[in-house]
Amino acid sequence: MTSESPSLTGTDPAAVPPPGCPAHGLGPGAVHRLYGPDAEDLGDLYERLREQHGPVAPVLLHDDVPMWVVLGHAENLHLVRSPSQYTRDSRIWGPLRDGRVKPDHPLMPHIAWQPICSHAEGDEHERLRDAVTAAMGTIDHRSVRRHIGRHTQALVNGFCERGRADLVSQFAEHLPMAVLCELLGMPEEYNDRMVHAARDALKGTETAIQSHTYVMDALSRLTTRRRARPEDDFTSHLITHPAGLSDDEVREHLRLVLFAAYEATANLLANALRMVLTEPGFRAQLNGGQMTVPEAIEQSLWDEPPFSTVFGYFAKQDTELGGQSIRKGDGLLFAPAPGNVDPRVRPDLSASMQGNRSHLAFGGGPHECPGQDIGRAIADVGVDALLTRLSDIQLDCAEDDLRWRSSIASRHLVALPVRFEPKPQQDVDLPPRAMPVPPPRSSWQVGTLSTDPAPAAEPRPAAFHAFPAPEPAPAAPEPTRPQGLWRRLLRWWRGD
Repeated sequence: MTSESPSLTGTDPAAVPPPGCPAHGLGPGAVHRLYGPDAEDLGDLYERLREQHGPVAPVLLHDDVPMWVVLGHAENLHLVRSPSQYTRDSRIWGPLRDGRVKPDHPLMPHIAWQPICSHAEGDEHERLRDAVTAAMGTIDHRSVRRHIGRHTQALVNGFCERGRADLVSQFAEHLPMAVLCELLGMPEEYNDRMVHAARDALKGTETAIQSHTYVMDALSRLTTRRRARPEDDFTSHLITHPAGLSDDEVREHLRLVLFAAYEATANLLANALRMVLTEPGFRAQLNGGQMTVPEAIEQSLWDEPPFSTVFGYFAKQDTELGGQSIRKGDGLLFAPAPGNVDPRVRPDLSASMQGNRSHLAFGGGPHECPGQDIGRAIADVGVDALLTRLSDIQLDCAEDDLRWRSSIASRHLVALPVRFEPKPQQDVDLPPRAMPVPPPRSSWQVGTLSTDPAPAAEPRPAAFHAFPAPEPAPAAPEPTRPQGLWRRLLRWWRGD
């Protein structure tokens, strides 16, 4: 049955209810806003919208610009897999054509049309997408895993001797940028400033424009160098592809790859590590061998996809979706976060989704993320290597103290403080090695206090004991490994 809700492109402006009114937080036509104080918990808001409207609900963006948000799993798949009905080209969006979306709208960088494959259609989409896909296809995944392993080792070396770290600012926000700079062909550009500039540009702060300019200058220099002298990297293969991309097209696609892949993978790393540290079931299954790290990553993609929503799709004709009448020119948000918890697909959210890759984290249809395997590899290798080296790692705060910086597009964990027994540095060119955790003092007994003098130590919060360390096993001699196997392992790690 079709809903009686009016078309969003024809919403009649009305006075906003005053604070304290039951309708406070609603905009014109009593439609919920996806911004402001009443939308701080978007997960809860999406569930209320699902109860009120079903799998597709009317909402308002900043400045009360009307939009639809797609909440159902099947409806999201239909949206992205129906290019004859929906396009990524925002130039047909009714509110934009009517002047209701101002040039300085906060979401304009996400919505404005750009000369990139994700906004193109037909022959133009095929030309640009073929170039990107072909360039992705030249990436040696064995070499990628070597880069990921080396950068992971280097990052862990930076804090392993201190016994504490913030896994967001010191790990999750750095590893994807280090690997992406290698793949694009500009390893010399990877540093703290590049990471800060990318984060600042994505946050939309007062200095976001300057930060965006800094990143684009680096991509422009890279494009100029590779146009003059191609090498074996993603940028060179993009430039030399028969599609004949212009310098502007090359730079825009490099920007798309860098920002989208960086934000998605940084969020994926942080989310996966948080789940390992805060959910006993994850850690127990990993330690017990019932779940591999790649399977844990997939569970994270179900429970907290890197992007909550994606801007945007636009109706090319009058149609119907999820019981709602969609008019030509209406805008729709592809929404992986609420789609992944659709009760028709996941009636029990506590149930494991092990082996099921039908989540919406990487989109679908003609615009499905072409670099998803790279993102998975960064998360798989990075998380596995970190947990191997810091097997006793624990959360260094109460779980309730964790904070996110939220937007309509994503939830980014602000910090993930951890503690562990200090470990020595390791050779970045070798596979990570698990280091033994120092055993407790022999004089320690349950229910008694030792009279032995002990060096002063910083007090640890109660949350540090959330995952008790396993009983130390008796020391055993290291088993002798066949020399040929060890050499083969080293050759694999180095990519020889």
